[in-house]
Amino acid sequence: MNDVSSSLPPENFEGAAGDTAAQIDALLRAALAPSQLTVRDDSALHAGHPGAASGGGHYHVTIVSERFAGASRVARHRMVYDALRSLFPMRIHALAVSAFTEQEYSAQ
Repeated sequence: MNDVSSSLPPENFEGAAGDTAAQIDALLRAALAPSQLTVRDDSALHAGHPGAASGGGHYHVTIVSERFAGASRVARHRMVYDALRSLFPMRIHALAVSAFTEQEYSAQ
């Protein structure tokens, strides 16, 4: 598993598929201004999965943003998916999302 550092600059990443986690990080930072963000590449756990044959990987995002305040779980996921729209399906095949406000995250 590969976690992306939260200190990556929001650059335009056009490189290899390994840069997808960095692209996810940059796009979510730009769109949702998270106070905390972790992007985990779970692609290795799904090696041989038919859907991954197109090159799209499997990722898990934990994101904490005050922009989620008052939004339902479905609305939060839509916000994340909208921010990452350009990466589907070529870069992302599957995405798991854990989205919290600061208060919700602190209460865990």
